[in-house]
Amino acid sequence: MSAARGRRERFEGAIAGVGTAEGTRVVLGHWRRSPFGPGAAGAFTDAMVERADGHRLLLAPTPEVGEYVSGVYRFDEVRVVDVRLTTPPVRPGAVWEVSAGPLHLRLVVGRRTPLGWLLRAVPGPLAASPAWATAVDPVARVVLRGVSTRGSAGGGRREWYGARDVRAITGATTTWDGEDLGPLAPVSPPVRFGFGSTPPAPSLVRVVSTVEAAPGA
Repeated sequence: MSAARGRRERFEGAIAGVGTAEGTRVVLGHWRRSPFGPGAAGAFTDAMVERADGHRLLLAPTPEVGEYVSGVYRFDEVRVVDVRLTTPPVRPGAVWEVSAGPLHLRLVVGRRTPLGWLLRAVPGPLAASPAWATAVDPVARVVLRGVSTRGSAGGGRREWYGARDVRAITGATTTWDGEDLGPLAPVSPPVRFGFGSTPPAPSLVRVVSTVEAAPGA
C-alpha cells in the first residue's frame, strides 16, 4: 500500500542567490506561476535575507505570501513590503533590479554555466518532477556545498526543487537601508531558511518547486 500523499502546490520561476562582502546573503525568488500572488498565474517576487549576524528575514509582497512562505521556511522576522522587480530577457549582461523595503539589489546576469548546459539537456517534464529531484539529490549534496533538491519543510510539508538552468551572476550592488553592503561574494556560509541553500557561487537558477502539504492538511 502506498503512503498517503498530501495536496501538492507548484511554483515555476527563478531563484537568484548572492552574497556580499559585508556578510549578508540574499535569495531572491521570482515566481511566474504559483498558487499565490495577483492575476491568474499567481506571479510574485519575494526576498529571503540572512544578515551577517545570522538574523533571517522574509520580505514578502502580501500578507498571504508572507504567511505561506514563513510556514514552509524558517525566519526570525517577516516584513510585508512593496516589492518591485525589473527583469529583462535573461541573457549575458542583463540587469535584474529589485526594491523590497530596506533592500535594493542590482544583479548582472552572466553566461550559462556547465551545469546549466547539463540541466538544459534533461527533458522539461522529467526535470520538474519530484522523482527526478529525489534521484539527483545525493549528487547535488556532493557537487554543490549546502545544496539539496528535496527535504522536509515546515508544518509537516515536503518539498522538491527541479532545476532547469543555471547562469552565473557576474556582478551585484546590494544596499540595506541605503548602506552599501560591498561587492559580490559567494553565498557563504550557506543560508539557513530551510533544508538546503542556493549554490555557493552567485547564480540565477531557473527552477520548479513542488511543495506537498502534510496528509490531511
